[in-house]
Amino acid sequence: MSEKQDYYQVLGVSRQADASELKRAYRKLALELHPDRNPGDKESETRFKEASEAYQVLSDPEKRSLYDRYGHDGPRGGGFGGGFSNVGDIFSAFSDIFGDLFGGGFGGGPSRGTGRGADIETQVELTLAEVGTGAKKEVNVQRRAACQDCGGSGAAPGTLREACPQCRGRGQVVHAQGFLMISTTCPACRGEGSLARRPCHSCNGSGLRVVEESLQISVPAGVEDGSTLRLAGRGEEAPGSARPGNLYVHIRVVEDSRFERDGADLHTEVAISFPQAALGTTVKSQSLDGEVDVVLAPGTQPGATVVLRGKGLPHLQERGRGDLIVHLKLVVPASLSPEQEAALRAFAAAGGEKVEAPSERRGIFGRRRKN
Repeated sequence: MSEKQDYYQVLGVSRQADASELKRAYRKLALELHPDRNPGDKESETRFKEASEAYQVLSDPEKRSLYDRYGHDGPRGGGFGGGFSNVGDIFSAFSDIFGDLFGGGFGGGPSRGTGRGADIETQVELTLAEVGTGAKKEVNVQRRAACQDCGGSGAAPGTLREACPQCRGRGQVVHAQGFLMISTTCPACRGEGSLARRPCHSCNGSGLRVVEESLQISVPAGVEDGSTLRLAGRGEEAPGSARPGNLYVHIRVVEDSRFERDGADLHTEVAISFPQAALGTTVKSQSLDGEVDVVLAPGTQPGATVVLRGKGLPHLQERGRGDLIVHLKLVVPASLSPEQEAALRAFAAAGGEKVEAPSERRGIFGRRRKN
């Protein structure tokens, strides 16, 4: 038997290579030497096995430490065995890498304890005033969490799960179809890699139960309607030690009839009379903080706006606030008292304007209208 080559030389890396360098080097070699790309080439298959053995040892901190100290005998002496007997074992052992390289055809199944739990969604409503200050909201969610009786194992209390004998705990089984190796989910354990011979009665062996939880969430000031907050790890749990999913909270801002929102700016309308517009005055306007004064200059025109700086909404994740834009609407009274009418006629006359009384107005054909 020829002497084994140094594992670092096999992968073409230095002895100081970190985990990411090792993975990149192995991926490159696996792509080059893969049996499906080199059908019938025994030398490529041998190098493929050598590279896989080298990566298996060097990617494991404990095995690598033993190898660095004692050479090839180190991992074997530590009870870790050595090498792969066939390429099927390689595909199963490194299914994540081959799933990435070949689009999932060589593994990547949902072994128990890998992957991530499902995401869940909910919605909260905020008033515009709450958007202005930020708010703490309570949401009730239902999600699947680890069964308390079995600790999430799915096995009856007092018992343990056992490695699946069909896939040897990998969650995947490999089938040869000519030169093509296909990895599929193990039918015996459904990809979990282990079996509960005596299932937990509380969760029927799934390891999960539906629970209802009340969560307090903080909504930042200035949030937009339709935006979404992500609470990492507050979604559903998954069997084994898999990471929980996320909770997505969709924000709905209830319309406020007093304002129209434009980002951090707010628009509102204030009715004013002719004397107020002509002479100038101070009127009141609504704002998120209560009533504020709006100063009108003499001769203010209908449709004019007054901008109140910093009276709008906070900028999300920025300093400062938007503005409150007050739109001035001139309101003409539908009826006048005799005193008001006389005063207006005197005003018109003083300006040289002639305003006919209703009885003096003519019809469209030039005839006076009858009273």
